[in-house]
This record gives sequence, structure tokens and C-alpha cells, in this order.
Amino acid sequence: MSDDQDSMDIFGDLHPYNSRFGVIDQIPAKGLTQKEILKQVCFMSEEEDKKWETGLVSGTMYHGGKEHYAFLNEVFGSFSYVNLLQRDMCPSGTKFEAEIVAMVAKMLHGDEETCGAVTSGGTESIYNSMFVYREWGRDQKGITQPEVVAPETIHPAFLKSAHYLGMKVIRVPVTADFEADVEAMRAKITPNTVAFAASAGSYPHGVVDPITQLSEVALEHKIGLHVDGCLGGFILPWIEKLGYDVPPFDFRLPGVTSISCDTHKYGYGLKGTSTITFRNKDLRRYMFFAQDDWPGGIYVSPTVQGSRSGGLSAATWAAMVSMGEEGYLKAARAIMDASDKIRAGIAKIPELHIMGRHPTFLISITSDVIDPYFVNDYLAGKGWRMNGCQKPAGFHFCLTLRQSLPGIAEKFVKDLGEAVQFAKNPPYETPKSGFLYGMGSTADGREILQMGMKSFVEAWYDVE
Repeated sequence: MSDDQDSMDIFGDLHPYNSRFGVIDQIPAKGLTQKEILKQVCFMSEEEDKKWETGLVSGTMYHGGKEHYAFLNEVFGSFSYVNLLQRDMCPSGTKFEAEIVAMVAKMLHGDEETCGAVTSGGTESIYNSMFVYREWGRDQKGITQPEVVAPETIHPAFLKSAHYLGMKVIRVPVTADFEADVEAMRAKITPNTVAFAASAGSYPHGVVDPITQLSEVALEHKIGLHVDGCLGGFILPWIEKLGYDVPPFDFRLPGVTSISCDTHKYGYGLKGTSTITFRNKDLRRYMFFAQDDWPGGIYVSPTVQGSRSGGLSAATWAAMVSMGEEGYLKAARAIMDASDKIRAGIAKIPELHIMGRHPTFLISITSDVIDPYFVNDYLAGKGWRMNGCQKPAGFHFCLTLRQSLPGIAEKFVKDLGEAVQFAKNPPYETPKSGFLYGMGSTADGREILQMGMKSFVEAWYDVE
């Protein structure tokens, strides 16, 4: 079997529309009519909306209201063709982005010195922070082989950024509560360390790392501390205001020097925006690029991207000012009501337990007595789409507004109980879901994983 066939078996059919619409592998001699194009696009959109509108999908669609998206699309359309580099022609972009950053900074308890930038997503926000610490370490400490110390639960975007930037991420095992081990991270500090990195909350388990203690260590050793709030940064502040136990993670802690926070998740903007905020402009300046001797003129860019669509920033600004604190609190309350019901239901299923001490909007489930991947198999058969995890084996449910629909939480608890009974005596030997994650800790599993993922990525760019 070829690698391509392997990837299809693992990930399913990546090209389900080829048989219906055919394959376009070169620019058509005569263009399709707008009517035909819209027919194809609307069909694909409607088919794919069916998957998440049920409320059975973990994460993915963070608002999920068609009226909300229609409003943002209308705002986007007014600026979709605008290049944000051309600020003299389109000063609206300056207004939108400056106010987005200011609102996020205030939400994260920044002060008059807090500053930042709008990016294309969490990965770019993290990349920009890594770049800043590399440049800061070189400029202020003469570090030429920069290292960042982080818990093993840190998002892969940090390792991806380090790969691009010639840096090293020192990953440290987490505690039994799946939180960053502060003393273990302290022990990994070397003369090459430029920063700590931690999560609020972590993608696998949704936990907030002990940022308070990490802040103290970072100050003691005069290194940076980046908090990855790409997943939780835009909902944890509102959950805290509702009275839930949320450990401090933001600029209230003096050692926190930067935070990445995605506006396109729980900020409810359109996909393709995030923010990176810094404690002060001295740090942010390291992020900027400028060339003053180019024949095309002086070129300056604040982030990795050059040309950017003004539509995304406009839509993000519109999402934030239309939601307001009242809207964000209402959304957080609805999500936490569903989370409370699900956590209470899991507590009545003795074979399962939730990972982490302070679960909020993300519930990560594992078991010591049954294989949780068989549990996930049964849920998948019922239409649920969970996110598989490993170390230990399990899966998580990232709750969004879709799970606040009537009956969704109750249905999940009911199906989860049935799934446990299924997992006690499964009709086949190897789980269908989570297989690669479950094999990830063995040499054979890593080899299969690498073969599968590389073929999968290649298949994105192959027409068939």
C-alpha cells in the first residue's frame, strides 16, 4: 500500500467532491460562470456545516451563529480588498488594529505601557514572541544559541517556531495534575535561556499552568515569560468574572512579559486573527522589521506578514465591540453551564476521570480501567467528534456556544455512559480512533505517525 493510500485509510477521504464536480488541475480555458461556482461552493459549505451545527463537535466553530457570521462577513466585505500596509490610503486599519490591541490589553490587565499587534492566528503570535525573545537575548545578553524552557504540554507552534528560528525548546515533564513543574523548569535554566513559556490553558487538558510561581522564577533569573493564551485567553477572564476558580495568568503577574491571545476563537472574530501583547514597547520593537535602502522605498512591517486584508481586522473589531463585556459574559456563562452539567455527569461514571485540577471550558477525559479510545470510537459512531490526546491516552471536549444548545450536554453524558459499557467489551481488538496517538510513545508508532502525517500534508496539495 502506498503512503497516499495509508493516509487515506488513516484520515479518510480528503477529496469527497471530485466525483461530483470533477477535478480542475489547470486554469480553465474558459472560466466557469459565477452561477456554477456559487452552486459548487454553496453545496460544499452546506454539507460541511451539517457536521458542526449539531453541537456534537469539539471546538472548531467557536461562535456558530449564522447571524453573527453574516454580520462579520458584511463588515469583512467592506474592507476585503484593502491592503493594511497602505495605511495612508486606509487609516481605518490603524483604528481597528490599535483598538483591538488596546481592548485585549485591558482585558488581560495590562497598563498604559502594554502594547502589541494583530496577527494571522495563534501560530504567528507565538512565532513573533519567540522571535522577540531570540532578538532580545542576543541584544541584551549576547546569547547566540537561545533556549526556551516549557512544559511538554506546550503547543507545537513553539517547536515549529524554534525550528524556523534556529532556537531550542527545552520541554519538561508536567506534574501529576498536568501542570507545568516549576522546579523542574527552574532546573533547566542555563546561560542560554531567554524565556519560559506556559499555557492558559493548555490544549491537551485545558489547565492553566502555575504562572504565579513561574513569574517569580522568571523575575529572579531575569528572563522572559510568555503565556500562550491562544485557546483560553479570550474566555478565562470572563469565566473568572463569573466566579469560577481561574489561577492568575496575565499581566497582573509582574514576570509575565508577553501573551498570545486568539481573537478568532473565543473572541468570536472570523478565522485568521490573533493578538500578541507585550508588557512594554521595549520588547515589541524587537518584532518590527525595517529596510531603509530598498530601491522600492523604505519598507516597514510589524509582523511576519506583509500584505494583509483589512477585512479581517475590521471584522474582528466589529465582533469585539458588538459582543461587549455583556455578550462575552453571557457566552461564557452558557458554556460553563454546559460544562457544569457534563462534569457532574462524568463524576457519576466511575470508570472515567477528568484530567487537571481546575477544568473549565475544556474537559479532558481518561481512564485507568478501560481504553478511552474505544470510548471515543463509540462516541464517533453517535456523531460526536472529540479531539484525541496521548500521554495518557484520552480525548478532550472543547466546549463552545454550540454545546449550550438545549439537550446537548445531557446527550453527551448519556452517550458517554453507553460508550463506557461498549469499551468494557469492544467487538474488535484495536480502537479505530486515537490509534496513532496511542502508538505515539513507541518507535513503531512514531514511524507510522510520521509517515501518515507527511502523506496527509502532501495530500492537501494534491488534486487526487
